[in-house]
Amino acid sequence: MNTVNIAREALALPSSWQSKIIGKAGGANVKVLRMDASSYPSEVHDFVEALLVLEGHMNLDIDGQIVCVQAGEVFMVPAGQPHAVAAGSCGTLVIVDQ
Repeated sequence: MNTVNIAREALALPSSWQSKIIGKAGGANVKVLRMDASSYPSEVHDFVEALLVLEGHMNLDIDGQIVCVQAGEVFMVPAGQPHAVAAGSCGTLVIVDQ
């Protein structure tokens, strides 16, 4: 069994919004990234994506509605749902995807 210090992994990333796979679970990627208050463009996936905010908050744009995801909360983005991150989001984010 391995442990990963997620905060340390996030701080070691060369830039914000650049994710790093820190492991796999049940075939899914577990990634970490730093949010730096800038926005991230819309994207859509053919799989469910879990967005877990560990520290800070994320302003998630779903169909023009901003959902503020706080530290300790996870947002499950349905497959096929376009989503973007609005400006002002900062902190550490864990992503679970395929």
